[in-house]
Amino acid sequence: MTTPTTLLLSRHGETVWHARNRYAGVSDVALTDTGRAQAEALGRWAAAHPVDAVWTSPLSRASATAGPACRALGVTPHREPDLRECDFGVVEGRTLAEFAAEDPQAAEAFRRDPVAHPFPGAEDPRAAAGRGAAALRRIAAAHPGGRVLVVAHNTLLRLVLCSLLGIPLAEYRRVFPRLRNAALSEIRVDGDRAALLSLNVPCD
Repeated sequence: MTTPTTLLLSRHGETVWHARNRYAGVSDVALTDTGRAQAEALGRWAAAHPVDAVWTSPLSRASATAGPACRALGVTPHREPDLRECDFGVVEGRTLAEFAAEDPQAAEAFRRDPVAHPFPGAEDPRAAAGRGAAALRRIAAAHPGGRVLVVAHNTLLRLVLCSLLGIPLAEYRRVFPRLRNAALSEIRVDGDRAALLSLNVPCD
């Protein structure tokens, strides 16, 4: 019998590509002043609601967002490569509108089913969901009965939530339109089972 673990999932803070909604993906993009303020708010939340560990994507925007929480808690973050954002291929650094102007058919196919028709050169969303879900299960298993803060990325976390909750992956953009920067979504992981307890709760 397993002991359920609570995972508090947070998307990183705002980046310099957010103003025009550019796909960051695996590009290492810095936080804005607003993003750093969001990270500090997450740190204050952690000081008031201690967790047992902090895990983060290796990308700098995620580790920078986790930094204030780690300092508040006096812990060293665990970096998990499988929590990195999806690679968006030819759309890295671009907006969906820019891509649609270049290739309207491919953009429309993506809008209809982003899993069956990912961007050219992008990571297979099914593979991303699989690695992300496996990473969260490993993290939960490493902290049985604990509370763990996990800082990662918008598309990866939406795919993983669908995977863990039994929602078709193709619905990730509709069911979870957006995870807000530095907000918290709480899940309970118990072996192969998972439950969503809250979504997009502000930490400030």
